[in-house]
Amino acid sequence: MTEIYHYSDLKKFRRCRRLFFLDRSMPKNEFHHYVRMDETLIDLVKQKLKISECFEGQPGDDAELALNMLDQQEWLVNARFVYGDLRVRVPVLHRYEGMTDLYFLYLGLYPRPADPEYYSSTTWVLEQCGIIPDHIYIVHLNAEYVRGDSLDIDALIRISDCFYTDKNNPSAEIQTYISEHPFDFTSLIRDMHEFVYDENEIPQKTSACMGRQVCRFADLCFAEEEEKKPDSLETLVSSQYKYDMLKEGRKELKDADPYRIEGLPLQYAQIMADRQGGTYADKEALRTWLDRIQYPIAFIDFEWERYAVPPYEGMRPFDVLPFEYSVHLLYEDGRVEHKIFLDTQDDRRDFIRGLIHDLPKSGSVVAYNASGAEIIRLYEMMEQFPQYTQEIQRIIDRVEDLQIPFENGIVYDVRMAGSLSLKTITGILDKHLYNDLDINQGMDAVYQWRRLDRNEADRDKQKIEEQLKQYCGMDTYAMVIVFRWLKDLVK
Repeated sequence: MTEIYHYSDLKKFRRCRRLFFLDRSMPKNEFHHYVRMDETLIDLVKQKLKISECFEGQPGDDAELALNMLDQQEWLVNARFVYGDLRVRVPVLHRYEGMTDLYFLYLGLYPRPADPEYYSSTTWVLEQCGIIPDHIYIVHLNAEYVRGDSLDIDALIRISDCFYTDKNNPSAEIQTYISEHPFDFTSLIRDMHEFVYDENEIPQKTSACMGRQVCRFADLCFAEEEEKKPDSLETLVSSQYKYDMLKEGRKELKDADPYRIEGLPLQYAQIMADRQGGTYADKEALRTWLDRIQYPIAFIDFEWERYAVPPYEGMRPFDVLPFEYSVHLLYEDGRVEHKIFLDTQDDRRDFIRGLIHDLPKSGSVVAYNASGAEIIRLYEMMEQFPQYTQEIQRIIDRVEDLQIPFENGIVYDVRMAGSLSLKTITGILDKHLYNDLDINQGMDAVYQWRRLDRNEADRDKQKIEEQLKQYCGMDTYAMVIVFRWLKDLVK
């Protein structure tokens, strides 16, 4: 029997043939969505398009089933079509008065033409099956929508016939764009059929393996490599030439070719840390930053859920709902106090009121990656609840970002191995700090909170609440430890 491929297989084959083979032959990992969808996008689209009766395809449908339904149903949803051993799932197909409309789905706000082969693979298969769309649309969420008392599907869902630019302006018409980027997948599928996996082939490590999203088979492919040393040149951040230098025998940070680094302050700090025995600190710059921090210091950390579809009044698509905060207060005499908040459902008002109450009226408010997280959350709260604008603005005015000394190359320790995460930095000071926690990753906290919010925890409710409090509390306590270390570095 000829093997059938999906578009995701084509993408993996182009990226790495070893990835293509391993992904099809090994068990899939459990997948948790980063963004919460309590109702599928296709169900929302059916409401938007007023689809009451339709043929709805299912995984494993026979290749002829959708073709046979073309003359029997006006609407086809998630129908599977096959041609040339390539199988595609067509989100929505509308057949009426001799016309055919094709709808793609985009779980986002402004669809961009980032993946032309995806759209072309669908239209290519349809055309080979004798189906030529008269109109092509893309369905996405409306960035300007703000939820009222109830969800307005017509206002939430937008239907566009074009893509958008990086500045969110309409650009290329979808149908024109696809016609200008044609693909014939015949030869590619033939190569996939003829590909023979060689288990003795030594995989070559590239930036595609170890980039921002590390390949899930990286540990398997490079299991026989020596454990990466923390001062390895491979840890050099934002370097496009590090693998070339590694092949030349430059193994450590201190060996980096100065003519092939991007000259970032953090890169300089990494190289100097290796040359100076493991730790680099620009003490004058660090002292200047520390002088900004005033007692009592409130170290804060938020946990939140992100919703594609706004569940509560005043929220927009992809807004977040903060559900937990932790505050560790550090006084000048060394005393430490801890305060925490945790709730489910629409807890935004209680969250804001509790935070305003628990934070001192003076002193610095410190968060790790504050500009990319907590400050954004505070501005969102201000927009949703303008009655607290003055109180929230006073908090924002006092916020300092604990990540700045690290991302600006003021402090670096080679044991960080290129990572600037709070857990990594804390781990070089106390490697056991997070080890005993049942929840020790941010997304694990979100998944467990979802169980509470959906009333799925049952008898585990109290245990999960305690685990969430321990995790969030540990993040702010970790900041206290890191701050004290920075103070020690300038003594």
